[in-house]
Amino acid sequence: MREFMNIAKALADDKRVRTLLALKAGELCVCQITALFGLAVSTVSKHLSILYQAGLVESRKEGRWIYFRLPGKEAPAMVRGAIAWVEGTVGASPEAAEDARRLKKLLKIDPTELCKRQCRS
Repeated sequence: MREFMNIAKALADDKRVRTLLALKAGELCVCQITALFGLAVSTVSKHLSILYQAGLVESRKEGRWIYFRLPGKEAPAMVRGAIAWVEGTVGASPEAAEDARRLKKLLKIDPTELCKRQCRS
């Protein structure tokens, strides 16, 4: 029951759902997610923490940067089902399409440079 409640809580926010959809494109740095949604780093970190606690994302650290990705096939069935449900129900929404368009542009920018820019602002 606890796993289900953590997943339900994680999916109860549009930015977290949109983050999951963005991660379909592959692993993203926190700076890329921050730039995609125009949110403060602290806000994005909180959202990612909730997704992580629910098992909906995995992370790795490389130097100063933290990268997030969707979990692999080894993830629990409930997690895989929740991600598939999100993709199937809102993956083709106008918001997801717009996010994908913006993300495509962001992915052309070196993540290290993007992170440095955010640290200066």
